[in-house]
Amino acid sequence: MLYRSCFSAIVAIGVLMGTVSPLLRSEELRVFISAFAAGNEGAIHAFQLDLESGKLRPTNRTADIEHPFFLAVSPNNKFLYSIHAPGKFGGTQDEQVTAFEIIDKEGRLRLLNRRTSRGTASCYLDVDQAGKSLVVANYLNGSLASFAIQPDGSLSEPVTFVQHVGSSVNEDRQSSPHAHCSVISPDGRFVLAADLGLDQILCYQLAASNSSLTPNQQAFVRTLPGAGPRHLTFHPHGKFTYVINELANSVTAFDFHRDTGFLTERSTISTLPSDFTGKSYCADLKITPDGRFLYGTNRGHDSLAAYRIAQDGSLTLIGIEPSLGKGPQNLAITPNGQLLLCANMPGNNVVVFRIDPNSGKLTRTGELISLPSPSCIMIR
Repeated sequence: MLYRSCFSAIVAIGVLMGTVSPLLRSEELRVFISAFAAGNEGAIHAFQLDLESGKLRPTNRTADIEHPFFLAVSPNNKFLYSIHAPGKFGGTQDEQVTAFEIIDKEGRLRLLNRRTSRGTASCYLDVDQAGKSLVVANYLNGSLASFAIQPDGSLSEPVTFVQHVGSSVNEDRQSSPHAHCSVISPDGRFVLAADLGLDQILCYQLAASNSSLTPNQQAFVRTLPGAGPRHLTFHPHGKFTYVINELANSVTAFDFHRDTGFLTERSTISTLPSDFTGKSYCADLKITPDGRFLYGTNRGHDSLAAYRIAQDGSLTLIGIEPSLGKGPQNLAITPNGQLLLCANMPGNNVVVFRIDPNSGKLTRTGELISLPSPSCIMIR
């Protein structure tokens, strides 16, 4: 009862501040999950997540969206943005970024507009905390594009297009640039882009006035050769950044200098057991809201690596647990830090885990949702 009372108070404050939808009950959260497929199977599914039981209840399915590989939701929870790749993902035609209005607690969506992503295999979206700028990463041609978000939630034409150039040591995967994420810093001043093809984390300044991107004074930092950086995330207090390396199966910790946007490498730790000899590739990583635990995905080993975050930002392995599905692609953690959701994309399921608040260990809640090719989870 104490938990419910406290959580209700938090939600009430959030409603007044405009950060929590007043349409949701205090013990429920809205969850959007994309189904990465063409034609009628491509869709954005909406659920209600019960925070006590961990059960997901389907409420809506939005079709007319193909290959919605990645999603982003505005800070005020009024708008949702999705990749849209009609026909073929990563084909010869530029893909699109689609803007929706979130209509109600059931997660019904109303199409606002679509804009070219200026690239192919568009794979990541992020919106700044002011809800005024969006940045997309295009994997196949290794580029970024930025957009201004209009007051009604719709997107402007691309404001900035940035083409990455170069290669790295893995001839099969790194013969050209492959931008795999574009993450906006908590204060909205910088964008960090992990480029798997270059073994670089590139840094840009984001102008609040017009959503334009310009190279930062420290334009990039290098990861280890052949690491293949894929996704990155900021620690909640903003002083650290963590990068998961798809090809090297590791996580690298950086100090993030918030005044300059500079990165300083701190350490790298494996995501796999020392005795594993098969093929595996990392995908996603997420940190609990209290900043104590980090989780990363292993596709091939099909597991979740859990770490404790020290005061200085360094990581200590807690354990490696099965993801309970093939190819864990994407993770999401509830705002109270108690539940972790894992999308096993080729395994066609979403699994809900409970996070032990003391140890950080994961246990399945019993909830497993069958869904075609789930690729991205957004909890709001």
